[in-house]
Amino acid sequence: MKLYSYNVNGIRAAISKGLNEWLLHEQPDIICLQEIKATPDQFDVHSFETLYYTSLWNPAERKGYSGVALLSKIKPKRFSFGMNKQEFDIEGRVIVSEFETFTHVCVYVPSGSMGDQRQTFKMQFLDAFYTFIEQLLQKHPYLIVSGDFNICHKPIDINHPEKHEHVSGFLPEEREWMDKFVELGFIDSFRKFNQQPNQYSWWSYRQRAREKNLGWRIDYHFISTPLDDAIVDAQIHADVFHSDHCPVSVTIKN
Repeated sequence: MKLYSYNVNGIRAAISKGLNEWLLHEQPDIICLQEIKATPDQFDVHSFETLYYTSLWNPAERKGYSGVALLSKIKPKRFSFGMNKQEFDIEGRVIVSEFETFTHVCVYVPSGSMGDQRQTFKMQFLDAFYTFIEQLLQKHPYLIVSGDFNICHKPIDINHPEKHEHVSGFLPEEREWMDKFVELGFIDSFRKFNQQPNQYSWWSYRQRAREKNLGWRIDYHFISTPLDDAIVDAQIHADVFHSDHCPVSVTIKN
């Protein structure tokens, strides 16, 4: 079973760049999307049904902003939106889906790059999300958390780490939070298979960053430790170009 995560930076733009054709070719069983920046009435949701996907959409209340989605060829038994925290849930950042053998969380962590106020909001979200996942693990030990965390965990995950020590996304408190999150009992699926540097999932549109591979690895599949033996493979698909991010995948045994 292949699970993908992809920050599409606007689903309408990604569709215009061939997202559906890529889905038809790649055939992920489940793909979660972040930063959809649209409500389902603003694009052709039914086009995904023709690709045999059940879809869940959790857009932000604010138009053209944030929002997450889940496309799945396996219909979830149950699903829910958000964390029961209105200040975060109005931005459309979490979907929880229960399947037969595991539970999946799609998350889009806020960016703090717009200033101190948003950085404070980001840290508040992270604290709430930590508690949310901690409680979820008690009921659902077979848990996969996928999405854009807007954090590079370790120096290997960012270009020129010495230049980014005071930049949102690589701040000490964010990386400490990531340490704490992993210690809940999660495996960074990509690093289970690949310890090489220069492996990134996001590149700025500025200064030809993608061409130069001046990237950040901020998109993850975290797998709870009871599922460790089920992880078969994990990859970053840097050759896919519908967004300033690229898709990341994990393959697990059924």
